[in-house]
Amino acid sequence: MSTHHPAAVVVLAAGEGTRMKSATPKVLHPIGGRSLLGHALRAARGCRPEHLAVVVRHERERVAAHVAECDPRALLADQDETKGTGRAVECGLAVLPPDLSGTILVTYGDVPLLSAATLQALTRAHEEAGNAVTVVTAELADPGGYGRILRDEAGEVAGIIEHKDALAAREAGGPLAHALDITEINSGIYAFDAAVLRDCLARVSTDNAQGEKYLTDVLGLAREAGGSVRAHVVADLWQTEGVNDRVQLARMGAELNRRTVEYWMREGVTVIDPATTWIDADVTLGRDTVIRPQTQLLGACSVGADVVIGPDTTLTSVQVGDGAQVVRTHGEDAVVAAGATVGPFAYLRPGTRLGEGGKIGTFVETKNADIGPGAKVPHLSYVGDATIGEGSNIGASSVFVNYDGVAKHHTTVGRHCRMGSDTMYVAPVTIGDGAGSGAGTVIRTDVPPGAMAITVARQRNIEGWAQARRAGTPQARAAEEALGRGDQEEQA
Repeated sequence: MSTHHPAAVVVLAAGEGTRMKSATPKVLHPIGGRSLLGHALRAARGCRPEHLAVVVRHERERVAAHVAECDPRALLADQDETKGTGRAVECGLAVLPPDLSGTILVTYGDVPLLSAATLQALTRAHEEAGNAVTVVTAELADPGGYGRILRDEAGEVAGIIEHKDALAAREAGGPLAHALDITEINSGIYAFDAAVLRDCLARVSTDNAQGEKYLTDVLGLAREAGGSVRAHVVADLWQTEGVNDRVQLARMGAELNRRTVEYWMREGVTVIDPATTWIDADVTLGRDTVIRPQTQLLGACSVGADVVIGPDTTLTSVQVGDGAQVVRTHGEDAVVAAGATVGPFAYLRPGTRLGEGGKIGTFVETKNADIGPGAKVPHLSYVGDATIGEGSNIGASSVFVNYDGVAKHHTTVGRHCRMGSDTMYVAPVTIGDGAGSGAGTVIRTDVPPGAMAITVARQRNIEGWAQARRAGTPQARAAEEALGRGDQEEQA
């Protein structure tokens, strides 16, 4: 009994994508945190084929390297000088076992919303009907640019006519003059019987308006050989839509995001304003988490339950534990443990790790910093290349001076330290458990446990400095007025 998993999927990713007007290959442009090709490979692998082949040509090395990152098991096939989707599939078949039998799916590297579930349904429909070819089709109100599905009197697929050939047929008249009026379009996604595909491709010519080897010609040849050619109609038109320019890229990205946000809301996440919330495809969210407006969760963010994120927050590959709060914050490759609070106006750079119940407050920047459970950096500070122990408090306007112009150095602050405002930590230094510092301290050497570090000089007041050095200024006049009032009060 068939398991309805294809023998192979061939993903076509050889095109240049000139309408993108980009130095980046079209299939490498991203939406939802993955490249277009990355989405295509995820869907292809998701229907569990025995083999997955990717056909490449334009910017071959860049695309091949990306395929290796996304799916190391995928096979690479190089398209030669012969143009057309038919030739591209032939090149893909060349890297598959020559005796491969069963169903071969053909899809594309620029159709990002196509799902593994749709590919599985296509395989099932193809195999249960015993078709030679099954083509995914859709009904479009405006089918301009797409190949049209030609059906016979019985309603089965008789063939496909490409848009440019349909234009030529209208001008020439004849039996296909009506082709441009057909609204059922060819998505370009197919299921083939492997033997039929090999045999028919060998007989496809390039005698057409484009001078290309059309994959669509296989359908007519399969029918001539007595095979069944049927359509698998997809109601979700987005799954059949490709990306050819930046307008379509943005449109597909917005639709993907809409679907992602809706999915998480149905999973128990509150999204206050879906229109201003962006969630990448690889993000995970826990129940009863609240996402406030103007929030972006990018990359591989992992967010726990009962978390509040936003407003005005952008996190990229950040882990946030249960019950944490992250407000008006930018963060990347950081960890925020359960019950911790961040922001507003904080910047978590890579390597930041905030412990359970800890705090990174207003106008604080951190980098490669391990801030322990219950430890706090409340405001106006920079913490870089540092370890701060459990329960310690870093006073306002503190700077961990970690760079000497050549190398970075580490600072260690022990447990339950009480550090004063405007303390400079000139790394490498270690502050022992239970130690502290006075306001304005510059720590250049280690501080023993329980000690108080102070480097403040005795205050000295220079009387009359403003009147002497800033005569005639508002500063001097204010001082004179204040002194005059003081004399009057003393005399009274």
